[in-house]
Order: sequence, then structure tokens, then C-alpha cells
Amino acid sequence: MAPIFLPDLRLNAEISGPHGGPALVLIHALGTSLAIWDELLPLLPKSLCVLRLDLRGHGQSDTPAGPYAMGALIRDVERLMDHFALKEAVVLGLSIGGLVAQGLAVKRLDLVRGMILSNSAAKIGRPEHWQDRIAAVQSGGMAALHDATMERWLGRKWKENQSLPRLSSGFLATAPEGWMGCAAAIAGTDFYETTATLTLPTLAIAGANDGSTPPDLVRETADLIRGHRFALMRGAGHIPPVEKPAEYAALLTQFLTEIGHA
Repeated sequence: MAPIFLPDLRLNAEISGPHGGPALVLIHALGTSLAIWDELLPLLPKSLCVLRLDLRGHGQSDTPAGPYAMGALIRDVERLMDHFALKEAVVLGLSIGGLVAQGLAVKRLDLVRGMILSNSAAKIGRPEHWQDRIAAVQSGGMAALHDATMERWLGRKWKENQSLPRLSSGFLATAPEGWMGCAAAIAGTDFYETTATLTLPTLAIAGANDGSTPPDLVRETADLIRGHRFALMRGAGHIPPVEKPAEYAALLTQFLTEIGHA
């Protein structure tokens, strides 16, 4: 892992696998970091060149003053891919990462040949709900949203979930300013019309216990894209690469193989 210095921002990123291999770009969820892919990476096809990054305001990337625009998050990933000379990648976006992936595919089809929209949608939540959450973090820090977020991510029995310690610590370690900045970007994003113009190979993944982006919402977005594939993971919530990495990796590998990318 190393910081990549862009003109206005330092982003933390890691690239692994053979240079020139089929590219896979991993974009994490709000309130997490590139660490959510730790257990997934060893399970992926060895031919892949994998780029993972911390979004601005998350992990070890810089936290500029918010609020952030979705266009800025898309541009960050675009600049990283240009920096590493990655083209025709499959972009896997989880939650907010899925919004970034959709926006990037519309903007730069030369960079994106396929998408994996994991626990994501063309529009996530309502603006007023995000404003309420932003206000809560502003007054009480990340702890103010912790329990409600863990329940949305992991389901009603979240306190018994074996993934809770990792997800909880990552969430609480997120910079409040970064979380609020990215939450504002989600609140202002509705990609229904633009995503409906996409025709590239797409796999949509939903978790049966996901309260943040329920399966019906994920499927509704998948239905906008002609020829998509849809997978429902039983017993998984909002962050399946942490909860069920082996099953998640198998879904990815099957899709990548089917489209000739692995």
C-alpha cells in the first residue's frame, strides 16, 4: 500500500497481481476502507491485476473538507486508474462504491468493460435520511450511528455476528468529516436515468440480511442494465466480502470467467 499524490489530494491505494493482467478495481463501502477486501484477495484468480483504494475521507487517504460531490469521488478513481494505466477493467463497487462504479462507467467506457454492483443501487436512501445521519455524526461522532448502522449492515442479530468486531472497529475509525462528506455525495446522487443507458456486462450481488440496500432495491437497479446477472447471498448482509469471503469470491470468479476476464 502506498499513497498516490494527485495534484489536490493524496489517496491510499494498492495494486497487486501481474502488470498487464485483466484489471479488477475494488471500491469499498461508506464507513469502511480497503481492508474489507483483505480476505477476498487471496481467493481471486491469480491472473488479475487488482487495484484497491481508500476513498477520500476514509482509511489512509486524505480527508479534505466536505461535503463531497459524487463527481469528485468518480474523478478520484478515474485519476487512479489513469495513474496505473488501467483500461477495460471490471469495476467492483460496494454500496457507495457501486454508485462510483456506475458514474465511472457512464463517463469513461474506455476504462470500464464490466461492473460488479455489490449491495448497491442507482439511488441509495432518501436525502432527508442522510441529512439526519450527517447531523447525528456532526453532534455525536461515529459512535452516534454505530448501533443503527451495524443493524442495517448485519441484520437484527447483529450483536451475534462474527464479522461485527472487524466492521465495528473500521466504522468507528472512520474520520467523521470523511463519512459526512461521502454521505452528502450519496444524498445528492440519483443514477436511474444514466445507469439505464449502460449495456456492459454486469453482476449485481445482494445480501439477504442487508437493511442498507435490500435485495429488492439491488434487483431494481440491476433490471435497468440489459443482460445483467443477479446473485442473492443467503445469510449475508451489507458487507459480504467480510462476512462470506469464499462464497463471494466464487461468485466473482464465475462472472469474470463467463465474460472472459479471468
